[in-house]
Amino acid sequence: MMAQKILVVDDEREIRNLMEIYLKNEGFCIIKASNGIEALNILDRNDICLVILDIMMPKMDGIETCIRIRKTKNMPIIMLSAKGEDMDKILGLTTGADDYITKPFNPLELIARVKSQIRRYTKLNAVYNPKIEKTIEIDDLSINTDTHEVIVGDKIVNLTKREFDILKLLAENRGMVFSTEKIYESVWKEGFYDSYNTVMVHIRKIREKIEQNPRKPKYIKTVWGVGYKIEKAL
Repeated sequence: MMAQKILVVDDEREIRNLMEIYLKNEGFCIIKASNGIEALNILDRNDICLVILDIMMPKMDGIETCIRIRKTKNMPIIMLSAKGEDMDKILGLTTGADDYITKPFNPLELIARVKSQIRRYTKLNAVYNPKIEKTIEIDDLSINTDTHEVIVGDKIVNLTKREFDILKLLAENRGMVFSTEKIYESVWKEGFYDSYNTVMVHIRKIREKIEQNPRKPKYIKTVWGVGYKIEKAL
């Protein structure tokens, strides 16, 4: 199962890193942002299950960010602030936040609140969103065939449609060797006419994005004189 993604938005790097350590230990995938504008851009490109949002930030504060998120998204939002006055809590909650934690916070309390909000959200939305996304997991590589999202470790990888389709083809048929001709015909949906270089270039680009060392690929293997494959077991 692909790890649930939490967006941590705080202008203090130490706070972001601290939350990342504790939440990753609980199995979550953490994406970090230092301000509201960056957070909104991330939300447009990713399937986030919960947002931890600091109030006091440059460029766009947490209140404005929360208001904008709520225009299109309904995932849980936990507000985070050094201020503890009741009016700050009320303002955060009335703009769309689901919970509020005051700095300095107990990391164990943060984890408990995160899990509680995710359970609540999942339960309330199960009847409205019964679809289960299909995810292929190969060691540290996760491929969501519904959302076309690819993650290596905790890093989101941006692939073009052709690159994704090639990776998906190999991942769904692990152990099978696909010739350059077969890959082209399966992905491009047209006849193969001296398109070796086209496929090779796409394979090289995929490796550059998902492999730690593209020259010694871990995932996409070359079977010399035959084609490409992803091993059944890594």
